[in-house]
Amino acid sequence: MANHKIGIIGGSGLYSIEGFTGQKWVKVKTPFGAPSDAFLTGQLAGREVVFLPRHGRGHRILPSELNHRANIWAMKKLGVAWIISVSAVGSLQKQYRPCDIVLPDQFLDRTKRDFEHTFFGRGIVGHIAFADPVCEELRKLVLQASRSLKVRVHDGGTYVNMEGPAFSTRAESTTHHRLGYDVIGMTNLGEAKCAREAEIAYATMAMITDYDCWKADEAHVTVEMVVANVTRNAATAKAVIVRVIPKIPLEPGWPCHDALKNAIMTDRTVWPKKTITELKPVLARYL
Repeated sequence: MANHKIGIIGGSGLYSIEGFTGQKWVKVKTPFGAPSDAFLTGQLAGREVVFLPRHGRGHRILPSELNHRANIWAMKKLGVAWIISVSAVGSLQKQYRPCDIVLPDQFLDRTKRDFEHTFFGRGIVGHIAFADPVCEELRKLVLQASRSLKVRVHDGGTYVNMEGPAFSTRAESTTHHRLGYDVIGMTNLGEAKCAREAEIAYATMAMITDYDCWKADEAHVTVEMVVANVTRNAATAKAVIVRVIPKIPLEPGWPCHDALKNAIMTDRTVWPKKTITELKPVLARYL
């Protein structure tokens, strides 16, 4: 039986999870450039886990500088079949309070570099189904774990992925609030798209740090506010992750794990050798 691993992408506080044993930092070279950092491998809650500090240790990488292709390609190369993403987000609706968790089931793309959120091109054309951009089976496991810990968690919602690095203007924030979107962040959509193409099940734990700036009776978002709540949220995220991991199946068999089955349009006979080599971890089942 293949040793399928569970990936965690998140902030710096998460790699000190109690019980995360056999830790080893592994560097991975990718055809898409450098990932955010080395990957921390080890065992947690009885499973093989691969952790990536999204912005690098010491928080050195802007959201718009993140190399999602490199990060997800490396996860795939390391044998990851499921990814739990932990992210700081702003709340766009009053019912989502700081330190709550929202488990989005939709994304809205407000990025300007979406051409970097795909492995395809360079002679191979692929179009993944992305109507439901989050792995529902994994999302539900995170929901159950959160509820079992009596955490304030919200089932579903739309994550607006803005570019950053500045926080929203009040006009932008008010517009997103009035349109009924739920949370706003700067990182998760590129991860979700690349993970789907790599046939990795992906779910987001959106950890509320602030009310963005639409809510006139609240102080508008600052780094100080975000950092204070990120620290509190990290403890919650760790507890949920430890509870989720044993519930994830040993073998990948969810719909996301077959995402490329009917997605590639280019005839196999004309796939360029260089592109095949670059995408070997992603396309291995179809070669």
